Amino acid sequence: MSYLSVAKPSSYEKVIEKSRFLTYVAHTEDEAAARAFLAEVRAQHPLATHVCYAFVADRIGNLMRFSDDGEPQGTAGMPILGVIRARKLFETGVAVVRYFGGIKLGAGGLTRAYSSSAAEALERAKICEYAVCVEVTIAVNYPEVNALTRFLEGANVLDRTFAEKAYFTVAVREENVDDFCARCSDMLLGRAEILRGKSYFSPFPLDK
Repeated sequence: MSYLSVAKPSSYEKVIEKSRFLTYVAHTEDEAAARAFLAEVRAQHPLATHVCYAFVADRIGNLMRFSDDGEPQGTAGMPILGVIRARKLFETGVAVVRYFGGIKLGAGGLTRAYSSSAAEALERAKICEYAVCVEVTIAVNYPEVNALTRFLEGANVLDRTFAEKAYFTVAVREENVDDFCARCSDMLLGRAEILRGKSYFSPFPLDK
């Protein structure tokens, strides 16, 4: 089963009624990763008035946490979580750092500030589809390297090693691996050694 998540850390800043809101986004594959992400944000902003957050730290939505960090109850953590869930993101953490600017926003204003900060940060983040891929290693003699290179154009090539033979390791979506291996073998007229390796979740760019 595939799912959507952010591919790499990013940040976004906005000012609302003189308060600074700095939003950080990260891929958080489990609770330990989420807690480490939050600790890093707090370490960067030891003087911040509030560090509010929410995260979904699994790929099915069972592990969710949020915190208002001293803001009125329900005005920060839950709105941030609502944005993550509305975008159907998993393994995703969002922390919003606030430096109070002297003007109180009220409960409604705070809710809008935190939710809009999270939404705008995620809008700018790189979102990918995480799907199960299989590592495939293809070994060829050097006369076949050019043909194999052309075949692999656009593929997710993880490694190239040149020894007695040339070895190319590629990440292929699990549902496509049989077809990929068959086409590779046909294209090289059976002159390739094709070995399937480990499988794991990997990010793939979303189709535009």
